[in-house]
Amino acid sequence: MTYRKVFFLILLFTITFFSCETKDNENDYRTSAVITGPDLGQCICCGGYFIEIGDSTYNFNTLPTTAAIDLSSESFPIAVQLDWDYENKCGDNQYITIIRIEKE
Repeated sequence: MTYRKVFFLILLFTITFFSCETKDNENDYRTSAVITGPDLGQCICCGGYFIEIGDSTYNFNTLPTTAAIDLSSESFPIAVQLDWDYENKCGDNQYITIIRIEKE
C-alpha cells in the first residue's frame, strides 16, 4: 500500500470520527418526581399542588400548556418526569415552575 492510500485512510477515519456529534437525548428529563395531590391549605402561601422531588416537597401552581396531564381528573399520586426551575419560597412552601412534564 502506498503512503498516499494510508494517508487517505487515516484522513477519512479522522474526519469521520470527529464529525460524529454526541448530543444529550432531548427527550431525557432532568428529574423523576411524584405529584402527591392538591395543597388545600387556607393560608396566603398555600394552594397549587404538592410534588415530591427526591427528599424534598415543593409546590407548583400550573402545568405547561403542552402537558398531557389533567390534574382535575387524575388519581393521586402521579409518577412523572419533568424539567423544572426553582421559583420562590413563601412561608414554609417552596414553589417551582414546571418547564415540561410527562407521566412515567
